[in-house]
Amino acid sequence: MTIDTMFIPESPALDHGDQSLPASAIARSSRLRLLISAFACRPDRGSEPGVGWNVAREAAGHCDVWVFTRTDNRESIEAELTARPNPNLNIVYVDPPRWVMPVACRQVYVHYTMWQWFALRLARRLHAEIGFDVSHHVTYGRYCSPTFLAFMPVPMVWGPVGGGESAPSPFVREFSFKGRMFERLRACSKWMGERDPFVRRAVRKSSVALVATRETRERLETMGASRIEFLPGQTAVNADEIARLGALPPPSDAGRGVRFFSAGRLLHWKGYHLGLRAFAAMKSSDTEFWIAGEGPEKGALDLLARRLGIESRVKFLGSLSRDRAMEVMGEIDVLVHPSLHDFSPTICLEAMAAGRPVVCLDLGGPAGQVTEETGYRIRATTPERSVAGLCEVMSRLSADADLRVRLGAAGRKRVREHYTWEIKGRIYADLYVRVTAGSVRRVRA
Repeated sequence: MTIDTMFIPESPALDHGDQSLPASAIARSSRLRLLISAFACRPDRGSEPGVGWNVAREAAGHCDVWVFTRTDNRESIEAELTARPNPNLNIVYVDPPRWVMPVACRQVYVHYTMWQWFALRLARRLHAEIGFDVSHHVTYGRYCSPTFLAFMPVPMVWGPVGGGESAPSPFVREFSFKGRMFERLRACSKWMGERDPFVRRAVRKSSVALVATRETRERLETMGASRIEFLPGQTAVNADEIARLGALPPPSDAGRGVRFFSAGRLLHWKGYHLGLRAFAAMKSSDTEFWIAGEGPEKGALDLLARRLGIESRVKFLGSLSRDRAMEVMGEIDVLVHPSLHDFSPTICLEAMAAGRPVVCLDLGGPAGQVTEETGYRIRATTPERSVAGLCEVMSRLSADADLRVRLGAAGRKRVREHYTWEIKGRIYADLYVRVTAGSVRRVRA
């Protein structure tokens, strides 16, 4: 079984007319021909690179797929395809030419935009030979960043996109000076992105915009998008990890106090300081709070734990390997994820797959992932009220082992029914059929 991989070198040779395409790459079939844009796409990573890869892999079960991505991802992708060949998945590696790179590499947004321009030029050529039926922009999944697939003459699926979330102003006032500056720059970036003509074109031209959060839906509606579908979360969990997490024992006392857990980069907007304040307010001597991850807020969180008098019961685990993270998930009882503007955290899904209740704020992606049956969503009005709400439900969970087990079981069920990559793949495949059925004819470049 062979896989045709087209490598477009980092040079002006991108425009050479004598560059031929593999014969098998233009073979026709009765399946839909899908073009995917996945700037971030790696099978060995989580977050957006993992999203790019998993969407492409699942789509290849339903369509003939061509994925445009960067050459930086090539080694990882080819290792995966060597181990698990997929004849329906064609990878097209594209980078801006070398003379552009010194400028593009200075800023991620510039690099991302330049990459899309050169990918578009090649995609037009490929479309003339293949005739794509539909396109799908997958990564980056930020609603105020452009996708040049909007210039392709085929129906376009955009997303799921997020990023419309913002930390409520009462919480921002508690941030450090650097944190407040970050939030202001982020708001400015969103303001500029919403007025970017390329982003505006994506809003107008998308056959459907998938949104991961209600906040992003509101922003796109304000920008004039008329074809929006809500698909909570950008991420999902693969079958192997669901099986591994599902094999963990349910949360129980196990002869010890309850362990609360948070994980991720230690950033100001992740809300770990709120979790620690709520934990201190519980005034429980036999509970513990474990925090996994590294980041610029590590020192401030350690200082906060000492100031609150809970340093002996707070354990900073540092950065964990994937295997160790899985083990830790079996050693804790409740996930506390009080993030102020996450649009698609995988950690909440992994905790639910492990049968652990999730406590989050009623903001962003977690608010769509977590239900009343699987955990608690705390209103984010002011820091004081949110900390009180977190404290109340953490105390309730600490005192009631049956409640933890019941919420955990519902979480496992929810992940199996809504958040596997196989299910996501079927949702996307149905969407491709629907958007192509709305096309009167296929337009060629």
